[in-house]
Amino acid sequence: MVFSSLTFLYAYLPAVLLAYFCVPMKWRNLVLLIVSLFFYGWGEPVYVLVMISSIVINWLFGKQIARYRDSDRKRSFLWLKLCIAFNLLLLGFFKYADFVIRNLNLLGLNLSTLNIALPIGISFYTFQTMSYPIDLYRKQTDPQKSLVSFGAYVTMFPQLIAGPIVRYTDIDKQLDSRTISTAKFAKGIRRFLCGLAKKVLLANNIGQVYEEIAVLADSQQSVLTAWLGIIAFAFQIYYDFSGYSDMAIGLGHMLGFDFPENFDHPYTSSSVTEFWRRWHMTLSFWFRDYVYIPLGGNRRGLSRQILNILIVWFLTGMWHGASWNFILWGLFYGIILIIEKMFLLEHLQKAPGWLSRLYTCFVFLLAWVLFAFTDFRELIRYFGMMFGASGRFADGLTVYYLRNNAVLLISCLIGSTYLPKNIFAKVHATKLRRLEPLLILFVLFICTGFMVDATYNPFLYFRF
Repeated sequence: MVFSSLTFLYAYLPAVLLAYFCVPMKWRNLVLLIVSLFFYGWGEPVYVLVMISSIVINWLFGKQIARYRDSDRKRSFLWLKLCIAFNLLLLGFFKYADFVIRNLNLLGLNLSTLNIALPIGISFYTFQTMSYPIDLYRKQTDPQKSLVSFGAYVTMFPQLIAGPIVRYTDIDKQLDSRTISTAKFAKGIRRFLCGLAKKVLLANNIGQVYEEIAVLADSQQSVLTAWLGIIAFAFQIYYDFSGYSDMAIGLGHMLGFDFPENFDHPYTSSSVTEFWRRWHMTLSFWFRDYVYIPLGGNRRGLSRQILNILIVWFLTGMWHGASWNFILWGLFYGIILIIEKMFLLEHLQKAPGWLSRLYTCFVFLLAWVLFAFTDFRELIRYFGMMFGASGRFADGLTVYYLRNNAVLLISCLIGSTYLPKNIFAKVHATKLRRLEPLLILFVLFICTGFMVDATYNPFLYFRF
């Protein structure tokens, strides 16, 4: 089940809200746990057992970590290592087992792949679950006494399968006590519909443009068409993922929770360093706090800092998928960030704003090619098209795509800036804010119309 579906919007969500608000506060975590397990099991019921096992084992490990963290740090640390090992083995088995087998077979072995289906969102909820024992050991939170409340945290359906990555410390107090007001619920509706519009009106439509261009034969491609295709992919993945995050945060508000922000207009960045402070922020901060800083960060000299950055970005690439293109994508960003840290960043800060933004745009578009193609032959072919392998800069097909999608492209470009947010803030400060309910109903009506007729409605980050 996806948020941008009629089943979710007009059946599941109303039923959840009705059940949630009809019970006393002390029962709401149980309701949240039950409806979230139903949500997850809608597409793959068997993997609900994997999730429940993860919840119970991490909760039990957490009790042991907390039990010894004051009296016997070594024993507490041992329990932490066992807990981390369990989570990584669980993630590794489902996500990377066949990847390892296929690469071992390249060395001459003849091993059979397991062909295990990847549980949706396992990378997200594994990282969320791991934050609990680590923060317990660091004494940054107290142990959760209720297995139901811990289960509600892990399975919470708004952010379960595609983030944002909510650490336990983000909502530990809210699990026990949270305030739900009319204003907060209305704020949640606005945020949810903003994300729904991003997904249904922009991501899905611009994604179809990319899908058409990506499969064009070499004889139909030109340089400008290829660049237009990867620009369309860049907009698709941004509106797809940021739209999902908006919907998750909005749903959280409706239920009384405050989830961390995950995007902050990354395509307006003036450097790659800034880009990764604005794109998928919860993942970047997770790797910073749980990997980069524990490895020593920048405290052990430049050589060790460079190694730490490469380790983090190798793991970031691996987190995104069991394929070499994702590893290459991660290392590409790691190298660019090292170059910026060593000397380029100070020059970018002195350069004209348009030039530094053009550089950043060029880098992340190259990176999206690495991200989009798991087949290296297709990846190399597409790079070739972008840099003149066809021998044509533009042709009639280029004009066709530009003319037919001009409004969509301009909308995507404007929507990725601060302009819509600033306009809304100014309008909201005037009497026109009284028209907001009508605007909300209009957006809902338009999105519903697109969902009724939808034939293309993927969530790209579900596979991670």
